[in-house]
Amino acid sequence: MDVNLVLRSTRVITPDGTRPASIAVSGGTIAAVLPYDAEVPAGARLEDVGDDVVLPGLVDTHVHVNDPGRTEWEGFWTATRAAAAGGITTLLDMPLNSLPPTTTVENLRVKQEVARTKAHVDVGFWGGALPDNVKDLRPLHDAGVFGFKCFLSPSGVEEFPELDQERLATSLAEISGFDGLMIVHAEDPHHLAAAPQRPGGSYADFLASRPRDAENTAIENLINQARRLNARVHVLHLSSSDALPVLAAAKAEGVKVTVESCPHFLTLTAEEIPDGATEFKCCPPIREAVNQDALWQGLADGTIDCIVSDHSPSTTDLKTPDFASAWGGISSLQLGLPAIWTEARRRGFDLTDVVRWMSEGPARLAGLTRKGAIEAGRDADFAVLDPEATFTVDPAELQHRNRITAYAGKTLNGVVTSTWLRGERIADHGTLAEPSGRLLERNN
Repeated sequence: MDVNLVLRSTRVITPDGTRPASIAVSGGTIAAVLPYDAEVPAGARLEDVGDDVVLPGLVDTHVHVNDPGRTEWEGFWTATRAAAAGGITTLLDMPLNSLPPTTTVENLRVKQEVARTKAHVDVGFWGGALPDNVKDLRPLHDAGVFGFKCFLSPSGVEEFPELDQERLATSLAEISGFDGLMIVHAEDPHHLAAAPQRPGGSYADFLASRPRDAENTAIENLINQARRLNARVHVLHLSSSDALPVLAAAKAEGVKVTVESCPHFLTLTAEEIPDGATEFKCCPPIREAVNQDALWQGLADGTIDCIVSDHSPSTTDLKTPDFASAWGGISSLQLGLPAIWTEARRRGFDLTDVVRWMSEGPARLAGLTRKGAIEAGRDADFAVLDPEATFTVDPAELQHRNRITAYAGKTLNGVVTSTWLRGERIADHGTLAEPSGRLLERNN
């Protein structure tokens, strides 16, 4: 191959470990990972990033872009700029809260057309499973969605209703017939209905309204359905650590279940959330510090497969001081890597762990075989990080359309100095290039 770029660092994270290396890139693909002092091929450009760490570009499989239809909440232009600034080179868009939702092939084509010229990073799409669209699931799969999202409790938007257990079984049976993947917001509606519902600004009251039992029961029911139907299922945004033993046992048994958690569950705690601070509201909720400790153990032992953002923004006016009525969602797309690295470092993990959770794991979940690792044959997608540098989060410097964030004022470790997509620099010390992302389809 004709090598056109060599990216060199004293610290490159590869599947074989971290080492000094020169990464040879040809036509947007990694041609070889060479010794650090390898001769630069004739005609190739050398980019030496010194001691900054070169990671495979992050893959975020849980992003609500809300475009079209609710673009005042976010949009492909702003969301993908935030992703690029944060070291993310691939994201998968959730089938809600856009209008239309991605629940038919026609709606998927609308989304793709809107995203086509606005994407700063590569973008793929999840489909949605609703009570009345079983007939649309196979066509969506054939059209290239990466899987199907469903809710087991109300989603918060009327155009995306939840599945009860009977309809979940029907959809799972259909999806397992073509070896598709169902990704599930797992909270049991009966437990939620029985929990105390007190309006107001008390975070303790809000936490009591979304009890761990709601997650635990929904996950147990999902595992039972997956076992019975031999279906592939994925638990979204795990918050309750109580579910970890059940998940670990199901995995050991051979049930085809995977699990994600999110930066906010792993770096923020209920004890630190002030009353009325609804920028911290999400469903399921941020729980106590002891719960967080157990989630990190779940990452360490492999029960939790990956960390993704669940970036779910809204306009500022929807974040009212009343936890009961405020929109539930955390905006963190640009900040996930430094937030996780800050806490992982404190707990004795290293950047190879972060890569496993935030790049390799999500790529494997989605079947993105060209993403998630620095090795020959993969896309030349990189995040370059100064892991020793620190910064204080200033919402005004974020690329998200609405710059409200639960991380405002926090000092984090790790500054993304540049981001590369197929061998082209798309972010450089906060300066973003013109959009060059591609639309991705499953197995393509």
